[in-house]
Amino acid sequence: MSKTIRIGTRDSELALWQAHKVKSLLEREGYTPILKPVKSTGDLNLEQPLYEMGITGIFTKTLDVALIKGEIDIAVHSMKDVPTALPVGVVQAAVLPRANTSDILIHKGLEDFSSKRTIATGSLRRKAQWLRKYPNHEVVNLRGNVNTRLQKLEDSDWAGAIFAAAGLERIDLKPDNHIELDWMIPAAAQGAMLVVTLDSNSVCKTALSPINHAETALAVKVEREFLKTLEGGCTAPIGALATIEGDELKLKAGLFGLDGTESYVIEESAALSQAEGFGKRCAELVLSQGGDRLMKELRKIL
Repeated sequence: MSKTIRIGTRDSELALWQAHKVKSLLEREGYTPILKPVKSTGDLNLEQPLYEMGITGIFTKTLDVALIKGEIDIAVHSMKDVPTALPVGVVQAAVLPRANTSDILIHKGLEDFSSKRTIATGSLRRKAQWLRKYPNHEVVNLRGNVNTRLQKLEDSDWAGAIFAAAGLERIDLKPDNHIELDWMIPAAAQGAMLVVTLDSNSVCKTALSPINHAETALAVKVEREFLKTLEGGCTAPIGALATIEGDELKLKAGLFGLDGTESYVIEESAALSQAEGFGKRCAELVLSQGGDRLMKELRKIL
């Protein structure tokens, strides 16, 4: 039996860090992993907002194709970028222990946001929640990998830009001039890493099983179930964070209008024994409270 495993990854610094993490874990299990970097469609077009590009899984599609064509054996993703429905024949093989789930604002020395400011983000979820809290601000589009976005912020006249804390922490680029946005609900599966393979690849499924983190896998399953039930893709203004405390499962989640004036936020809990379908039940609650109408409006735009 071959011990060599070809790992597909995007070629950004953060993506490579994540792939190297999986590589080191597989090496401990006695395998010989080889990295195969590729450039995704989302990395090639850095000007157009993600929601306008109309591509499901824009950061994962290239790796999905390489996996199905047999050019790689496994693919490593930031799980928040992965569509809730994987391609036919592709399966979730491991979810790694979750990192920091928070969004942070990197600012330019101004921590008072009462007056009008310009803030940058490529995420409609972040934009909607920021405008909900600061309706007098302007939010502009910001695209690119972590390094590119940091440089764009440095070169701009913006007051700040919003990032996922986990990505900056992983590659040691989190600056001192940041504020943790503890009021902002993160994207479903933010801070989690996903490894996928073909369902037919029993060798890789066996290899990846020991590195799967069951608690993180359950939490992100609930969040992605919430997202899927709302029929919201990775770019939709939807946040979800599930946590496990003892034998209790908690979910804080929300659906937001693009300008922040409308929102449906819920905080629900259930026993771990009732985890199956919990994300769906929470999403149905949001839909029943008016979220169904808002989602119909969002689908016309997104």
